[in-house]
Amino acid sequence: MAAKEKVDILTREERKKAKKEDGVKRKTRTRVRLIPIWLRLILLVFGMVISMAIGAMIGYGVLGDGRPLDALKPSTWQHIIDLVEKDA
Repeated sequence: MAAKEKVDILTREERKKAKKEDGVKRKTRTRVRLIPIWLRLILLVFGMVISMAIGAMIGYGVLGDGRPLDALKPSTWQHIIDLVEKDA
């Protein structure tokens, strides 16, 4: 059988050190984000709020035979909470 060659496993620090010792400058690519992370998080939260509102409107208006815009009124939610707490 052929002998297996020994493979050096270098740590990240050892690779960086080896690159510096080469003396050759390599081009490094910096990543430019089109949408910053903080804006992505805001868009995610905004999308979740919109999805919940649309879901409540569909559930209340289509499945519950009510007017869809009534699902966004605080009085509707207070009535639902009163119904749930009445039995508790």
